[in-house]
Amino acid sequence: MHSGHDHSHHHHGNGSAEAGHNHRAPARNVVQWQTPHKTEQEPEGEPREPDLDLVEAAFVEGFARTTDPTSFLRLAHIPFEALDADGRKLVMLRVETEAVTDVGSVTPHLGGESLRYDPLPARMVVQRRRLRFVYFDGGRLRVLSLADASTLTAV
Repeated sequence: MHSGHDHSHHHHGNGSAEAGHNHRAPARNVVQWQTPHKTEQEPEGEPREPDLDLVEAAFVEGFARTTDPTSFLRLAHIPFEALDADGRKLVMLRVETEAVTDVGSVTPHLGGESLRYDPLPARMVVQRRRLRFVYFDGGRLRVLSLADASTLTAV
């Protein structure tokens, strides 16, 4: 009740859907201007498997322990010879794994002219492994992610 009546219309503002005395604040998505651990090979906006990072971590763990890497790659449906989206033939040369440990953070100051560096406290240090598939297309090396290698057409 407000001034003798219950209502849901706006008394203040420009008529936008703002929170008021009879309104809940509209749901908002979390806004983050950066993507942690984003690399040039991980373009934003491309649809990804929701748990691809977990699948990739399991792949790296299993691949490091296998006694038969060739069969492991076959089980994972990663082609040794394939065609890319443009029809170019690719042949796999190697699988690379790399240990990465993030120990610091860089944040731009307002205006973006300068940066702030902060070493991460031990509880925020992130360790992960990176996985890459190196193919040759007849002219140059092509480095692919697990997601990219999984979409190749086997020859």
